Amino acid sequence: MATANSTSKMQLVKGDRLVFSSSDDNVMMKQVQATHAPDGRDFDLKPIVSIIEQIILCTTSAVPGAVSQLDASDEKPPQSDFSAMLEVLAYAISRISCEISCKCSGGGDAHATAITILNALSSYSWDVKVVIALAGFSVNYAEFWLVAQLYPSQPLAKLISQLKQLPYLLESGSALKPRFEALSNLIKAILDLTKCIVEFKELPSQYISSDALELQTAMVHFPTAVYWTIRGIVACASTIMAFVGMGHGLISTADTWELSTLGHKLSNIHGHLMAQLVLCHRHVDEKRNVEAYQMLLRLFDTVHIDNMRTLKALIYTKDDLQPLYAGSTKTRVNIDVLRRKMVLLYISDLDISLDELMIFTMLYQEMHTEPSGLTSPYEVVWLPVIDRSTPWTDENQQKFEHIRSIVPWYSVWHPSLVGQAVIKYIKEVWHFSKKPIVVVLDPQGKVMNTNALHMMWIWGSMAFPFSSLREEALWKEETWSMEFLAGSFEPMLLNWIMGKRTVCLYGGEDLDWIRKFTTSAKAVARAADIKLEMLYVGKSNPRERDLKIAMIIEVEKLSHALSDRNLIWFFWVRLESMWHSKVQQGKSVENDVIMPEIMRMLSFDASDQGWAVIGSGPEMVKAKGDTILRSFNQHDIWTNNARERGFIVALDDHIRGLQIPHHCNRLILPGIGGDNPEKVVCAECGRLMEKLTLYRCCTD
Repeated sequence: MATANSTSKMQLVKGDRLVFSSSDDNVMMKQVQATHAPDGRDFDLKPIVSIIEQIILCTTSAVPGAVSQLDASDEKPPQSDFSAMLEVLAYAISRISCEISCKCSGGGDAHATAITILNALSSYSWDVKVVIALAGFSVNYAEFWLVAQLYPSQPLAKLISQLKQLPYLLESGSALKPRFEALSNLIKAILDLTKCIVEFKELPSQYISSDALELQTAMVHFPTAVYWTIRGIVACASTIMAFVGMGHGLISTADTWELSTLGHKLSNIHGHLMAQLVLCHRHVDEKRNVEAYQMLLRLFDTVHIDNMRTLKALIYTKDDLQPLYAGSTKTRVNIDVLRRKMVLLYISDLDISLDELMIFTMLYQEMHTEPSGLTSPYEVVWLPVIDRSTPWTDENQQKFEHIRSIVPWYSVWHPSLVGQAVIKYIKEVWHFSKKPIVVVLDPQGKVMNTNALHMMWIWGSMAFPFSSLREEALWKEETWSMEFLAGSFEPMLLNWIMGKRTVCLYGGEDLDWIRKFTTSAKAVARAADIKLEMLYVGKSNPRERDLKIAMIIEVEKLSHALSDRNLIWFFWVRLESMWHSKVQQGKSVENDVIMPEIMRMLSFDASDQGWAVIGSGPEMVKAKGDTILRSFNQHDIWTNNARERGFIVALDDHIRGLQIPHHCNRLILPGIGGDNPEKVVCAECGRLMEKLTLYRCCTD
């Protein structure tokens, strides 16, 4: 026995040092290949593997001192055609079970036993060989532990166990613990490697052919993997046979070492094959994604009777679960709740601005409230677009669940339900980049607008049904006025406009300038005998400093101020939306009268200097801080003219008459779907503006 153990150790050491390329392995593999003469039969092996796994799980729980490393599964083996297949393989399984019992009970040569088993299975493919061999062993293994488990309560089991000396075996659990652990670890390695080999066979042939490099590389190693798996089975069977009649004899550590070394070897082989399996799955996924992407392209070019095919392709193609989460009821729902409704797809990543979420929620609730009590004709669905190249973390999950819990509309149940091909389509066809977009689908699933978010920010519920045609019609009705600039986001501001008061919107971060400007503005208003209302609107990315300035303005009663971060954000994002909406329609400073006005406002925001816009109805005047303050300080020159021609006209004439030797305008626009034009001319002088690239990671 000592000589046999030494020989076995030498073979294992040689084989483990060079898993696939040692000279000993080459000779051995020629013998293995000589046993292989498959007849082309194919079998669905998953049901048998499932049974084997359940057997090993049950028997592992009976092993003294061993801890189960397998997960219990409620999955039942598929029943279709299973009985017929098992009937075909039952004889082979029984034969191999007997072969293992006979060969391993005598302590014979493990290599010879493995070759004998391979010869008996010569007509089967490599995956079928290894499954039949493991099934044959699992029968013997299960019968052994079944007797061991039942002997305390079943008379027949007790008699058999006494003949096999099993009571001592179970009572000596602590002494045999290292051997049991080595046995359990080896069986797990055998099962893992068997499942891996079977998984290669289950790769869909329509997406990966047998001559694909990834699959061919793996298949070269199948003979080695199957041989060493059967060698592991032989070692496990020999160990079980050695337990019978062991009595109070000495426990050999050499056999434990052999089990551990074989387990290590099989784990190495499993690691090699799993790496190739990952490459194969990647190949399959790429092919599937290409096919799915092409299907999406065709789908959106096809007329449908309703929107179900389109939505299922975007959100989840199968019918085995409810893919949506209803924010209003906090429950999972089926995608049928969207049937024949207009659907607004709110597309974003997980880094959504809370300001945006709050404002969009208010807008949603306003538009979703039907005074007539009828069901709203549209629904909003949040589609989170997640970078699949980085692992999904607990932090991401918590962030996703938090956003999903605070919004009242529908969300996908999990970001993984938005497939890779869908993400590619969203980015390449709908031009989603970083900023959220809203894609509008009509009740038949046809795209009405690839980004309606701009028009929703500008016109709110008036933008319904959020189509590109509606957007074009709304712009035709608009003129640049204080009413349009202010919108309806602040009731106080709206009341001033409706009351025909002169309104001044201003900004800047220089408190000294703000104090001088507001004091001068009040003096000018008294001199011109007008009712002037002033509102500080801050900057587009309100920082703590801007909020403090707004607070100081109100405390010192310099003017009114927007102190709500959400309202400040919305004022400026609405202006940005005007820009993007116009650009989407092909408008520019050269061919549109409103575009220069939008540009001037956005250039004010990009500057740290003070600025002001003063208007009453359609009449408006705007200027940078130094210019407007200079004009106010010279009000005695033009206020008399203001009584005749009007305050706004007189102020505008005076500003235009000032000699301003130099100006420098900056325009900072967030990239949304690549719709920013390559060339932009200055709204002040008409010269081409220099284009720079700005990278920003935060708004502070």
